[in-house]
Amino acid sequence: MESSIGIVTPQRMHFAEPLALQNGSTLAGYDLMVETYGELNADHSNAVLVCHALNASHHVAGIAADNPKDIGWWDNMVGPGKPLDTNRFFVIGVNNLGSCFGSTGPMSLDEATGTPYGARFPVVTVEDWVNAQARVADAFGIHKFAAVMGGSLGGMQALAWSIMYPERVGHCLVIASTPKLSAQNIAFNEVARSAILSDPDFHGGNYYAHGVVPRRGLRVARMIGHITYLSDEDMATKFGRALRRAEALVDGVKAEGNGNGQDDGYRFSFDVEFEVESYLRYQGDKFAEYFDANTYLLITRALDYFDPARTVGGDLAKALSHTTAKYLIVSFTTDWRFAPARSREIVKALLDTRRTVSYAEIDAPHGHDAFLLTDSRYHNLVRAYYERIAEEVGV
Repeated sequence: MESSIGIVTPQRMHFAEPLALQNGSTLAGYDLMVETYGELNADHSNAVLVCHALNASHHVAGIAADNPKDIGWWDNMVGPGKPLDTNRFFVIGVNNLGSCFGSTGPMSLDEATGTPYGARFPVVTVEDWVNAQARVADAFGIHKFAAVMGGSLGGMQALAWSIMYPERVGHCLVIASTPKLSAQNIAFNEVARSAILSDPDFHGGNYYAHGVVPRRGLRVARMIGHITYLSDEDMATKFGRALRRAEALVDGVKAEGNGNGQDDGYRFSFDVEFEVESYLRYQGDKFAEYFDANTYLLITRALDYFDPARTVGGDLAKALSHTTAKYLIVSFTTDWRFAPARSREIVKALLDTRRTVSYAEIDAPHGHDAFLLTDSRYHNLVRAYYERIAEEVGV
């Protein structure tokens, strides 16, 4: 029977050993915020790493101790009796380097200067995150994960784990993800970054010193991103062409509603008029209150750079040829950000290398965000897969 993990408290883990980054620089000492659920068994064989997507964090499941309204971003997936059952597995969530939820990032103080890193924080990659996560595993005495799992950008990390540390991954679950971004996806990220970079309050990334936040740029960036997370079908169902106001003024005269939830008249202005506009502005405003602009730049660039086949002539099968994990790849039919065709690229490369892979394409109307939502077919699939893993590791 499913139940909540309950109140959870993260821990801050400090790593004194410098971390060599892909860009050639070194991060000398850093902190990572970590949250764990369940109990690690005697032989440490039941550990699962859950990797987060762009605006998520270490807080995967449960209720934050300091805020009862803060529910973990994948709480419907992780917990007692849930698809990833914490009665059986020890689950770890790590907030990645460069993020703004407690791990070392642009908002952190640079010990060398006594001021926030700001624009000086190095550009990081998915591979850098995986190397940092490996040190978390070492600290817990985990030599091999029963599974590494993630959706979207988290799926990229899971895939990278299976390539970079093949002997340390039993199963790799890649959900609503891609082996690399398309030109269109890179373009969306660039428009979002441009909105932030052009905000007068950005100050070259050192806005902390000016006591301001580039909220306008962040709002637009989030609005752009949010459009890509939803399908046309989902947006039509949620909003259609419904007008924001129940009454509209046309030439100064009140227009009556037409009986179907919309008004016959427009206000002929550039203020919020349609429900979908109101929704996007609300999402943008909310995001700008809690997310850091420099972090947004860093994480979207990490998305852009991810391409494990790049160093082997673009041959994904060759990049995966040394992996030993078993794979579950999941996509969603209406996800146009990371379309099913991109997941099938991963599946084909794995089959070409004769790896063990299961693939599911879930017919769901919710677009990219479907991986975060409760869908019985999707959740039952993941549950069955973890039951198989549980049998393998004896939990």
